[in-house]
Amino acid sequence: MAPDHDDHLAAVRAACQRLPQVEERLSHGAPAFFARGQKAFVYAWLDGHHDVEFPHLWCAAPDGAQEAMVAGEPNRYFKPPYVGRRGWIGVRLDRDISAEELADLCEDAYRTVAPARLLRQLDN
Repeated sequence: MAPDHDDHLAAVRAACQRLPQVEERLSHGAPAFFARGQKAFVYAWLDGHHDVEFPHLWCAAPDGAQEAMVAGEPNRYFKPPYVGRRGWIGVRLDRDISAEELADLCEDAYRTVAPARLLRQLDN
C-alpha cells in the first residue's frame, strides 16, 4: 500500500477503535469494522474494488444520507456497489479528507448499525 493508504487506514482505525465493542477483521479481502463483532459498518477498499479503481470506504448511513451526500458532493461521495441499494455511502479517499471527517463518517456509520446499548455507552 502507498503511504497515503496507510494514513487513511490509520485514521479509520483510530476513529473506529474509540467506539464501543468494535472489531476489525478482513472481510471480502478488505479491512472491515464491526459493531459487537456482528454488524459491519465500514469497509476500507484501499486499492479499489470491482469497477471502482480509486481508494475508498463504504460506510453504513442513516436513511436519506446517501442521496443528500451524493447529490451535494458527487466528486467525493458515491453510491457503492452491493451495499448502495441499502443506503450505504461510498467515500473517495483520493480527495482531500481530514481525519476529523473520517472520524465523523465512521461514527455516523457505527450509529446506523450499533444496538441501543452500545449507543448509550458511546453517549456517556
